[in-house]
Amino acid sequence: MTRVLSAVAWPYTNGPRHIGHVAGFGVPSDVFSRFMRMAGHDVLMVSGTDEHGTPILVLADNEGVPARELVDKYNQVIVDDLCGLGLSYDLFTRTTTGNHYAVVQEMFETCRRNGYMVEETTPTAISPSTGRTLPDRYIEGTCPICKYASARGDQCDNCGNQLDPTDLIDPRSKINGETPEFKDTQHWFLDLPALAGALAEWLDEREASGTWRPNVIKFSQNILKEIRPRAMTRDIDWGIPVPGWEDQPTKRLYVWFDAVIGYLSASIEWARRLGEPDKWREWWNDADALSYYFMGKDNIVFHSQIWPAELLAYNGTGDKGGEPGVYGTLNLPTEVVSSEFLTFGDSQFSTSRGNVIYVGDFLARYGPDALRYYICAAGPETSDAAFTWADFVTRNNSELVAGWGNLVNRTATMIAKGFGEIPPLGPLEVVDEQVLTTVRDGFATVGGLVEKHRLRAAIAEAMRVVGEVNKYLTVTEPYKMKDESQRERLATVLHVAAQCVSDCNTLLAPFLPHAANKVHAVLGGEGDFMPMPRIEQVEELEPGNGAGHTSYSVITGEYSTTPAWESRAIVAGTKVAKPTPVFTKLDPSVVEDELARVAGAPA
Repeated sequence: MTRVLSAVAWPYTNGPRHIGHVAGFGVPSDVFSRFMRMAGHDVLMVSGTDEHGTPILVLADNEGVPARELVDKYNQVIVDDLCGLGLSYDLFTRTTTGNHYAVVQEMFETCRRNGYMVEETTPTAISPSTGRTLPDRYIEGTCPICKYASARGDQCDNCGNQLDPTDLIDPRSKINGETPEFKDTQHWFLDLPALAGALAEWLDEREASGTWRPNVIKFSQNILKEIRPRAMTRDIDWGIPVPGWEDQPTKRLYVWFDAVIGYLSASIEWARRLGEPDKWREWWNDADALSYYFMGKDNIVFHSQIWPAELLAYNGTGDKGGEPGVYGTLNLPTEVVSSEFLTFGDSQFSTSRGNVIYVGDFLARYGPDALRYYICAAGPETSDAAFTWADFVTRNNSELVAGWGNLVNRTATMIAKGFGEIPPLGPLEVVDEQVLTTVRDGFATVGGLVEKHRLRAAIAEAMRVVGEVNKYLTVTEPYKMKDESQRERLATVLHVAAQCVSDCNTLLAPFLPHAANKVHAVLGGEGDFMPMPRIEQVEELEPGNGAGHTSYSVITGEYSTTPAWESRAIVAGTKVAKPTPVFTKLDPSVVEDELARVAGAPA
């Protein structure tokens, strides 16, 4: 057994999440986490909503509500959607908690004490019409390096280089198009150059491991070439107060400084709520523990540079030395698992243009496993992938319904009709042994692919195995065995088929946990086969620490009953009733209906 931290990107509370978001951070992390639990590892899966930063203030102004009210509203929407999708978090919390404030401030103070936070005067972008600070991401202009016309003030999405707003050619506000003014102000900077050597050494070790996706490791190494100090504070009144600047209420820690610390603070909160306040250390201080960070490609820089730099600074392992704080020496990421983008046809998902499919709407109309299957089978694992309604309907009908759903239904129907229970196993023929071997071999193959984050290949292999079992039924033709003299052979074939369905259900369970519970019930199983997450209302642990709530919703769960990643013998005599379909076949009219819905959506 190995302890595995599954650190999942924190969705921003500026609105509901769309399916492109969960294709990057949500489904891949859950499939991996569920598999690793099944494989016998001790998994801690944590995340939460990211709720600070100027974009929240801008949106709150537009909606005419306080920032607190805005983040409370969207936090609940996101919690409902992610729980509905079946994401098996041990704790999904939020960044506006007293616990998070305390952890972030401890990280900042220790990094500063170790010499990696330096105070500098820097020009800050101000909106001339409002007098409010403009966040880097709300300023765009021409990239001075590659001349991309829509580079952001913090990063160019075309060439991937980090930028400052003052680097941009012809900068403009994305809010109203005005040219920002720049004024000098004091800020704390993370001294990235003093950490560059340690970062490079860590990345070289990660490259040597051969586990990182090539695009991620190369991008991460390339951005080290132009490394420079980066501001970790902002002129804003919404966020975590800066230690030592408590008398300056318009100074706050940078939202990206505090958001990535959420992986640690959520682990600490989980342990505190468990009643074992130091248990988080088993995942963060034990050098043998593994940690995997899941996100979309636009967040690579914050997880392969900024967060590791914060950890190195806290540990005191940069050029300036230093000593760890009260949290001890913290583990750096084992792997940054970044997906590319899921696009909407040929276009990017865009809430502002109405070119969007929200998770909640998708779940309400088609259920969670149809979406989970599509993301695993056709998602943006190593390159951008285009979602189309036509492809979704085709895959749902021809693969889920006609492939896996048909196998479950025809097997259970024949057993229910012929025996009413799983029949006894008689002498095996070569064809029986072959299909049983094929299915059992799937555990090593599919498991090995999931462990390497190759979900497309993994689910394709699982569905290939399903196809082999369907072929077995076609070859053996149990539906033609009507004579009493064939009764024993019929029992054997249907027992073998039921065993194969049970094992295929285990192979597909990390991908399709809701369906796994249905298939388990079809074969006469009791209770849930795959444990599911739940939403709980919890009390604020530190109500006086500036967070502002007394209670809030979290996603959590009890996953100790997760089944092992192995074949388990079915039991003859288990009652099997006539089944109902596990999956729903979609009418082709769904395509036109959904395209019409998007076309009529208000911008």
